[in-house]
Amino acid sequence: MSLRAPEAEPQTEGLLEALAVSAAREPDRWDATRPGRRLGSRRLRLVRVGLLLSDFGALLLAFLGAGLLVGAGTSPLELGLFALTLPAWAIGAKLYGLYDRDGERPDHTTVDDVGRVFHLTMVGTWLLYAAGAVTGIAHPPVAEVIAFSFLTVGAVVLGRSIARAFIRRHHSYLQNTVVVGAGSVGQLIARKFLLHPEYGINIVGFVDAEARELAEDVGHLALLGPPERLQSIVELLDVERVVIAFWDGSHREALELVRSLKDLDVKIDIAPRLHELIGPSVGIHTVEGFPLVGLPSLRLSRSSRLLKRALDVSVSTLGLLIVSPLLALIALAIKLDSRGPVFFRQVRMGAGDRTFSVLKFRTMALDADEQKTALAHLNKHGSSNGGASLFKIPGDPRVTRVGRFLRRYFLDELPQLFNVVRGEMSLVGPRPLILDEDRHVGEWARRRLDLRPGMTGLWQVLGHSAIPFEEMVKLDYLYVTTWSLRNDIALICRTIPVVLRGGGGAY
Repeated sequence: MSLRAPEAEPQTEGLLEALAVSAAREPDRWDATRPGRRLGSRRLRLVRVGLLLSDFGALLLAFLGAGLLVGAGTSPLELGLFALTLPAWAIGAKLYGLYDRDGERPDHTTVDDVGRVFHLTMVGTWLLYAAGAVTGIAHPPVAEVIAFSFLTVGAVVLGRSIARAFIRRHHSYLQNTVVVGAGSVGQLIARKFLLHPEYGINIVGFVDAEARELAEDVGHLALLGPPERLQSIVELLDVERVVIAFWDGSHREALELVRSLKDLDVKIDIAPRLHELIGPSVGIHTVEGFPLVGLPSLRLSRSSRLLKRALDVSVSTLGLLIVSPLLALIALAIKLDSRGPVFFRQVRMGAGDRTFSVLKFRTMALDADEQKTALAHLNKHGSSNGGASLFKIPGDPRVTRVGRFLRRYFLDELPQLFNVVRGEMSLVGPRPLILDEDRHVGEWARRRLDLRPGMTGLWQVLGHSAIPFEEMVKLDYLYVTTWSLRNDIALICRTIPVVLRGGGGAY
């Protein structure tokens, strides 16, 4: 743990004085009134230009590809009409918010764009087709229009994924951010951003009136000063985003704090109370101008459960058919690498407090359990309060050579598709805990057992083995209480790049 000393206040004054000197020496860098000075403005321009060029390239490829697929030519008239679709697409995509959401949400990904891209493409393509047919200007074959529509969706989504990968490497994408409130919630927010550098969030430090004890993983962040100096800190450090967590200030002080930033063109995020219950599916409605956050029903309807189960059965069955040759190769590699069975079974806690045996490829030596006690001191998730912890050892010596490769790409978890088919697990769901871990889950979080445990989930895409046990339980609870089929599909899509990047670790 890192404890800020009581004399942090004078140190902060020195920091601000040093920044003021730097501002005097480099006025162009620090001038708060200079247009385009802010990193966030450059970030938004970078994203907009990059995605626009990517979209135009995707539309061109889809246009040429559709012509090749149906054997149609590209006359000068068709090329001219295609050129007119480019500004039409740019306007439509702007109206659909396809160029602005990266600036609003740091965690925005191409997966979040898929629905809007599909809707815009289908509506726009068929409107243009109808307009051409009515006016008699152009009447391309229906097959070509259908091919163009689906090729456009695929090309735009793929192009945006590639464009974002390059954009996020550019220095202008970084967004200087301060967190107001250095308590447990503020540190949790900072930790989440630090775990995901792809968000482009550079945590400059905390703003708080008091010295706070900081956890080791955020202890390197500076205490920049009290909230009263936030405006100066924003201007001097070129801060583009302010996250307001909980601190000891009053409601009136919080309002004044936000109002003081209104002329500085900064993004403001506010951590809500009861944040554990608020997920992506919540809605905000007003009663006589007073905003209320509407939480979805805490229990899934029968139709929702049937829909989720239908997705599980169809995808897992198809998945087993596709990967069956790979399963055979992995089984052979395990047998050749080390003695012992191909599969590993372990009792886990399932939905409704019912236990089941989770199925995985064996990745450890046969005496792994006997070695566990001797290696307990190396557990990086060890609990300091007597509670539960996940047993994770960096470079675990019990893991076999083949097992290390399987874990890196989560291939050891493929047999869990059989658990999904049997109805013991789901494709997406809470993490399946071993019985010893489950005994330490608080009573408030027992709702996580309302749904079948999943092969993937929020814990998988947001950090996997890097997430502490307590945080993982909160993510499971959040998933269950905010479930939707759309979220399940999005999590499946977000799992794919996590697997391809590797760096996994079995649970």
